[in-house]
Amino acid sequence: MEKNAKIYVAGHRGMVGSAIVRALEKDGYTSIVTRTLSELDLRDEKAVVSFFETEKPEYVFLAAAKVGGILANNTYPAEFIYDNLQIQNNVIHQSYVHGVKKLLFLGSSCIYPKMAQQPIKEDYLLSGKLESTNQPYAIAKIAGIEMCQSYNRQYGTNFIAAMPTNLYGPGDNYHPEQSHVFASFIRKFSEAIAEGKDHIDVWGSGTPYREFLHVEDLAHACLFLMNTFTPTKEQNDNGDIFMNIGVGEDITIKELVELFKEVSGFTGEIVWDSTKPDGTPRKLLDVSRMASLGWKARIPLREGTQQILEEYRTIEQK
Repeated sequence: MEKNAKIYVAGHRGMVGSAIVRALEKDGYTSIVTRTLSELDLRDEKAVVSFFETEKPEYVFLAAAKVGGILANNTYPAEFIYDNLQIQNNVIHQSYVHGVKKLLFLGSSCIYPKMAQQPIKEDYLLSGKLESTNQPYAIAKIAGIEMCQSYNRQYGTNFIAAMPTNLYGPGDNYHPEQSHVFASFIRKFSEAIAEGKDHIDVWGSGTPYREFLHVEDLAHACLFLMNTFTPTKEQNDNGDIFMNIGVGEDITIKELVELFKEVSGFTGEIVWDSTKPDGTPRKLLDVSRMASLGWKARIPLREGTQQILEEYRTIEQK
């Protein structure tokens, strides 16, 4: 990407989008286009058409999405599939219509089968049943990958996709009903210490394994892909237009809780509610494709956890 190219970051107020904007600014890109939801509803086709006609972006990072944890996915399944399909259909299609040079679509590791062989390779997509708690969201993201591939094959576009593992970092969603596991622990442990609680309730058994990637690492990976990866005809034909983004290592939820206890200084009891769902047993991404291109994550989990706990406490004290 040229440093003065017009770059549209869809979803710039979200955790991923805001990290991409920071990474672009840090790397010296000078023409970054953003819109808030009130300025541009990406579910509105006419509004998206008007935006592309006016702004004519050269590159697009599609990080806008409706996201949430198990509870949110179970409570609002219709919104998760409708909103995400509308957003990506509009942005991807208008990127083609208006000649965008390159688009990066952000997906999620939840696209893979619940019982996929570990670590999960990109080739495992559509090889088994999805995790039921986030199936509507996953299906929407799978459709986004297929859409990028199909437009490349039919129209010669340069649309690629990135599938990050579980994310954490600045700008995360700490809502009690809509947050993912890492953010929920940030809130739980911080509140427990502030309120002097003697215990913390945690969903599930603690046995599932999860991989966690700092969002700053993901942003770096996204810029790396935009500047280095262009699918060949064979890759387009085979569906190899997307890359797993992760650290290549995972830990159990129990181990994550112990890390939080240690880093936060919480000395109370952890109460496990095994009546609540665990979700997918394990989700460790195979990141060999990204490694072969010369990229790897840089922020250790302990260091990242300490950083985000401190940032959250600072925000809460204001």
